[in-house]
Amino acid sequence: MDTQNLSYALVQLAHNFGAVAVTGGAVAGWLAQRSDALPPSALVWLVLAGWIVQTASGAGFGLISLAYYGQFPDLHGVAVAALVVKLSCATAALILSMLLLKFAGAWSAARRCNAWSLLVGLAATALSAAAFLRWFA
Repeated sequence: MDTQNLSYALVQLAHNFGAVAVTGGAVAGWLAQRSDALPPSALVWLVLAGWIVQTASGAGFGLISLAYYGQFPDLHGVAVAALVVKLSCATAALILSMLLLKFAGAWSAARRCNAWSLLVGLAATALSAAAFLRWFA
């Protein structure tokens, strides 16, 4: 068995489930918030965990390359820009998720709705950037 391909496949598996969590969780939270209800904190935890998985598995891709080739992937041009976009989305979403966990109960319904809308936008942007990163890397 090729351990390098197995390693990439397992990291990709985690990355895919992280993408589902950040996107599906954010959309579910946004839909729940539209009814002026406070979405369950479990949705915020799901989104937060998804972004943590996304970040860790993204780093895992680089670490596998480092382990097998002695260097990080050779990214340039569009791929670098896409990676910067993904990292920026992940950072912003991690911070926003933590803010939602801590302060959502004290925020107005409009502010919570804006936060969930932003989480949806960050997930969609990161997923879009992933396509460019994948094909231009």
